Amino acid sequence: MSWLEFLLISFFLFFTHGASIPKRQTQVCGYEACPITDSKKLNIHLVAHTHDDVGWLKTVDQYYFGSRPTIQKAGVQYILDSVIQALLANPERKFIYVETAFLWKWWLRQSEKTKQDVRDLINQGRLEIIGGGWTMNDEAVTHYHSLIDQYTWGFRRLNDTFGSCARPHIGWQIDPFGHSREQASLFAQLGFDGMFFGRLDYQDKNKRLRDKTMEFIWKGSSNLGSRADLFTVVLYNNYSPPPGFCYDVLCNDEPINDDLESPDYNVDDRVEKLVKYAQLQAIFYKTNNVIFTMGEDFNYQHAEMWFTNLDKLIRYVRERNSSDVNIFYSTPSCYLKAVHDAKLQWTTKDDDFFPYASDPHSYWTGYFSSRPTIKFFERMGNNLLQISKQLSALTQLKGYEKELEHFREAMGVLQHHDAVSGTEKQLVADDYARILYNGMEQGTNIAYKALRKWMLKENSQFLKEHIHSCMQLNISSCTYTEGNDFILVIYNPLSQNVVSPIRIPVQEDAYKVIDFSDGEEVISQIVPIPNSVHAIPGRKSNAMHELVFLASLPPLGYKSYTIKRAESARQEAMEEISIGNEFYNIWVNQYNHIVVEWKKEKNMRLTQSFHYYEGMEGNNMEFKNRSSGAYIFRPRNMFVKNFVTPNTFKVYKGPLVEEIHQYINDWVSQVIRVYNGMEYVEFDWLVGPIPIKDMIGKEIITRYYSNLNSSGEFYTDSNGREMLKRKRDYRPTWKVNLQEEVSGNYYPITSKISLKDEERRLKLSLLTDRAQGGTSMKDGEIEMMVHRRLLKDDAFGVGEALNESAYGEGLVVRGSHYIIGGSIKNLDELAIKEKNLALQLLLRPWPFIISNESNFSTYAQHFSQYATSQNIGLAKALPPNVHILTLEPWKEDSLLLRLEHIFEIDETENLSKPVTINIQDLFKTFTIVSVKETTLGGNQWYKDMNRLKWDAETNDILYSEEQYQPVEIKDGIINIILKPMEIRTFILKIVPKRLNKIL
Repeated sequence: MSWLEFLLISFFLFFTHGASIPKRQTQVCGYEACPITDSKKLNIHLVAHTHDDVGWLKTVDQYYFGSRPTIQKAGVQYILDSVIQALLANPERKFIYVETAFLWKWWLRQSEKTKQDVRDLINQGRLEIIGGGWTMNDEAVTHYHSLIDQYTWGFRRLNDTFGSCARPHIGWQIDPFGHSREQASLFAQLGFDGMFFGRLDYQDKNKRLRDKTMEFIWKGSSNLGSRADLFTVVLYNNYSPPPGFCYDVLCNDEPINDDLESPDYNVDDRVEKLVKYAQLQAIFYKTNNVIFTMGEDFNYQHAEMWFTNLDKLIRYVRERNSSDVNIFYSTPSCYLKAVHDAKLQWTTKDDDFFPYASDPHSYWTGYFSSRPTIKFFERMGNNLLQISKQLSALTQLKGYEKELEHFREAMGVLQHHDAVSGTEKQLVADDYARILYNGMEQGTNIAYKALRKWMLKENSQFLKEHIHSCMQLNISSCTYTEGNDFILVIYNPLSQNVVSPIRIPVQEDAYKVIDFSDGEEVISQIVPIPNSVHAIPGRKSNAMHELVFLASLPPLGYKSYTIKRAESARQEAMEEISIGNEFYNIWVNQYNHIVVEWKKEKNMRLTQSFHYYEGMEGNNMEFKNRSSGAYIFRPRNMFVKNFVTPNTFKVYKGPLVEEIHQYINDWVSQVIRVYNGMEYVEFDWLVGPIPIKDMIGKEIITRYYSNLNSSGEFYTDSNGREMLKRKRDYRPTWKVNLQEEVSGNYYPITSKISLKDEERRLKLSLLTDRAQGGTSMKDGEIEMMVHRRLLKDDAFGVGEALNESAYGEGLVVRGSHYIIGGSIKNLDELAIKEKNLALQLLLRPWPFIISNESNFSTYAQHFSQYATSQNIGLAKALPPNVHILTLEPWKEDSLLLRLEHIFEIDETENLSKPVTINIQDLFKTFTIVSVKETTLGGNQWYKDMNRLKWDAETNDILYSEEQYQPVEIKDGIINIILKPMEIRTFILKIVPKRLNKIL
């Protein structure tokens, strides 16, 4: 073959075969694939990107397929199709992609050739996967448990499909509405070198621009030291391109016209404006690098429009400004590497970015409480997901991997910053609920199969059809428990023994509870279901009562109870005004408020009451006319409205629990209860339908006013993990000017808010069953927003008011607050009670119902014959400061195990110390053959992690190997050391115990 023939054939193949790039023998990705910067020039990093919400104005599927274009012209499948072809057309081009949920959905539909092209682009560093979670998650109302899961699963898909070049090492949180310190800590523990975000308070941003502190080291943990530090970049123009330089089909900016004969020729003007903008942006940053985010929401559906214009910009800027400007396609990783190579020192930050305000009257604190039912549903989903994974791992269940994958992915979708946040359209919220419900159905099926395998003494068909789960316990409804005798098999997903109140809806008014293991009757009590619960729209249930008993449950294990109807023993309301146990006296005062008085601390008490704010309604045309909406909390004034209608209450007492059923009006009620031996007070509230006949939107709050002197300070959790100190009307790193006094003091409460009286050494904590907004507007007071119904959109994109309904009525919400507190002179005692309560609210014991309506007596005998009434997953007790965060099937005969230390430094006197655990003999159902430690996301061996090191102005070095203590394996032990707040992740190779015995 002649050279001419060879060139002609090569030319033909290039232009007729999608311009495929020749396959490289070696991978050149990551920092090795970065363009060369020039230390003597201003380096302009053009980052081509798209921001694809996994649901917002349209559902996940509608966004992917591009349907419902009248709502929004957005189709992700076209974006990915188009981008791949555009990248193949020019080897200089680069692109980043974030949402693994969409990438995976697209990948499953591609040809083998396209898949190989994508692999090649990733291996060449021209298609960079960034972020890498299943979605770009919210940071305010998400729990760290679910965040770790959604990153782990996103990474797993990427690792298995594309290999190491698809391993993300940059966080890309460009759209969430405020940023948590725990998110930074998690990114650092995932092995990331840095993160980028777009939204921060307008006053904070102005100060950072003035001080040139738009880039800094974020100290993500007060416990983990430099291992949780993360270099952070605040983007100059959120995630949009420079003004006038948007070249998408959705944009209206002028394209580059380089035809010298054309009257619309504009190259000189475009080049001059771009360079001037780059020079302006560079003023506010410390290095000679600027990053331009060349993309927007659902951009690149016709990618060649963007890339053709960017190609021209690069060409002409180089031609006209080669002496002082260096411009090129880049990625956030490459920008970060260039900044790192400048070898500068950086300021630090150790608080967070809440609350976020985009203008003086727009505090994005309403979404902390928006759509409270989906917030609780998501928390239930995590509860069941952990149970499904644990049971699968403990029983080595096979054949249900796809169901578990779907459940993981459903929970990943719910972490999106327009999902659990409550900032989506109603049709999308309905679809999120559908996705999660389907995932939970698959999760319950997995749990049934695993339980059956674990329980059966021999192989038989017993239990094949008769295990059920109650998905409506939140409204005291369960078909399987309301009319017949049944067996309860209760699984405890926690790593410690638990004594937990179990409440089961029943029809009759008398039952016996029998411990199946010893045949002994367990003390139980029947309590009436409140009338307000009976009246919940859509509730179809015959249950008139709840059966209450205390279940003593083993760690990672189950226990069985028989529930039988007994002779009638109806419980009537008592002519009393107070309830109590050994820790509290509780009564209704003359103002119809609830008073809680501590018995141990004689001078400690609180008063609880309901109130509401009227939501501001404006035209949204200027800042002062901003409405309260899905994102924004903006009351008409700072003063709350009181409920003036006379309320009523009833008191019920028994051997286990005492309750006050209080009816504030016909749409606000609550049950206040204390259990014998339990050192907390439960406020089980029910709110809705919020009336709007007066055409006024309302935001319902509950206040707990104590006599603690909290000195203007309070403490809130960060994604359910470490606590942060808050101070009223104050920000730690800048002087705040509040024009919205109430909403500007609201913070996300994922799991806990606390007050301290340092002088009297007292502490008060409120724990939630879901994420909510909260604050302390007065010393000693905790305020929580429980429900919102508004009649005006706040003009931040949703396009509809937050006016939820169900069954033709306004939405009814039922939830719980848990009050616990007392003296902090003995740190250990109160801290362990708080921590255990928080864990029990996150991972509740899950009751499974075994019933056979035809002949229960015979069925119960068969249960005793064929099934084991209780089992335990742990062979030995774990220390009280250690929790098994994750136990799940991984690959082949391996499991993923995460252990966490649940206390902070100095949180307690004894439990805040490092602890050593030998995991070799920890589990009962399998033997550990080998153990290897990974980073938090399970996608990289810990020993291979090599993060960039940064210098702080305080001379701290980011990340020190000296802080890491490897697993000690010798003489039949596998010792793991956990320091306060440390999470460690391991891949375990195992052999089932039964197989081990045969061997």
